[in-house]
Amino acid sequence: MPYAHANGIDLYYETFGNPGDPPVLLVMGLGAQLILWEEEFCRGLADRGFFVIRYDNRDVGLSTKIEGGPEPDIQKALAGDHSTASYTLWDMADDAAGLLDALGIEHAHAVGASMGGMIVQCLAIAHPQRVRSLVSIMSTVGNPNVGQPKPEAMAALLAPPPPTREEAIEQAVRTWRVIGSPAYPRDEAELRAQAAAAYDRCWYPIGTARQLVAILATGDRTEALRSVRVPALVIHGEDDPLVTLSGGVATAEAIPGAKLVTFPGMGHDLPRQLWPQILDAIAEHARAADASR
Repeated sequence: MPYAHANGIDLYYETFGNPGDPPVLLVMGLGAQLILWEEEFCRGLADRGFFVIRYDNRDVGLSTKIEGGPEPDIQKALAGDHSTASYTLWDMADDAAGLLDALGIEHAHAVGASMGGMIVQCLAIAHPQRVRSLVSIMSTVGNPNVGQPKPEAMAALLAPPPPTREEAIEQAVRTWRVIGSPAYPRDEAELRAQAAAAYDRCWYPIGTARQLVAILATGDRTEALRSVRVPALVIHGEDDPLVTLSGGVATAEAIPGAKLVTFPGMGHDLPRQLWPQILDAIAEHARAADASR
């Protein structure tokens, strides 16, 4: 099994495509395992001429679990007390840089979704030499005045973890119904199969709680993002109820020269119907960045 020792922990990763092609590092969101970057999506990017790396963040999937620290208290963190944070997004960005080190990759195109977008923003700020280009998808800058979830999405995010596999799958289906793309509804059998695969691969809700507290403890990146000089693309769904559109707008406004692409009817997911457009946008952005180096 492919593990990389990075930043003092072990990260599970998988790759697609030719290692000689320009590398693209895919970073997933809150509580989400690498399998949420679906294989067909990854192969689509590899087919466009890139060496694609997907990995499990710390505290999720098959990567190291950060145990032994404080019990994560989400309510305290929401109220501004971050004393129960075991780490921040800056540490998770260091993980990403460490993974590139372990793979012998000098710099990569960094693509992040949701919390992953926040991580690649931190990577571009803290490790600018490691980032060829930046793509922040359905993400935000950490400013509490933008990108805030709608009440129903917040309720889904904060729902307590269920006690059984069957209930966990049902909860996942309900959550995706709330936060998914209204114009591109997912087939329920497909949703259920995806939720079952994630549960069977690794069910670790306290890791998700630690990641959420890490997001809250990291704070506002707006001013730091003004220092980013790599080409940046911001992709956002116009109907995202979990990280609302103002988060993507604020991200694009904070990064000098960033391009904003929005999709009507897209929520907080990557609908298969939009994959060709999203993959083309990422590929064109990466090629233009490489051409300008």
